[in-house]
Amino acid sequence: MPKSVQTLLEDIRSLGAMQFEVVEAVRALVKSTLPSVQEEVKYGGILFTSDIQFCGVFAYKEHVSVEFSHGARIVDPEGYLEGSGKGRRHIKLRGVDDIAAKKLAVYLPLAHQAAKDAA
Repeated sequence: MPKSVQTLLEDIRSLGAMQFEVVEAVRALVKSTLPSVQEEVKYGGILFTSDIQFCGVFAYKEHVSVEFSHGARIVDPEGYLEGSGKGRRHIKLRGVDDIAAKKLAVYLPLAHQAAKDAA
């Protein structure tokens, strides 16, 4: 049986308070930016879909990563995207303050549009 979002959140809470707070804040931002978003647990994280899968949030020991499925298609307006692969890019968050500091809200609609353009 696939892991539920709630079960994964409990696992993340046991990983650390910072990771849990950041994941919850990212979820809230995604939902407020794209109200029709749906969540699914896959690849050890929470994937977000709004018409098309466009990003996910993954908790690690030292940081939380917001991964953009078609991030290489995004013209990086703020310079926070990391990665050099053919398709994906990510933003590492080491605390809740990084969400605003690294302007994640700017990237979410860009990631959604990049995924739609790639479809």
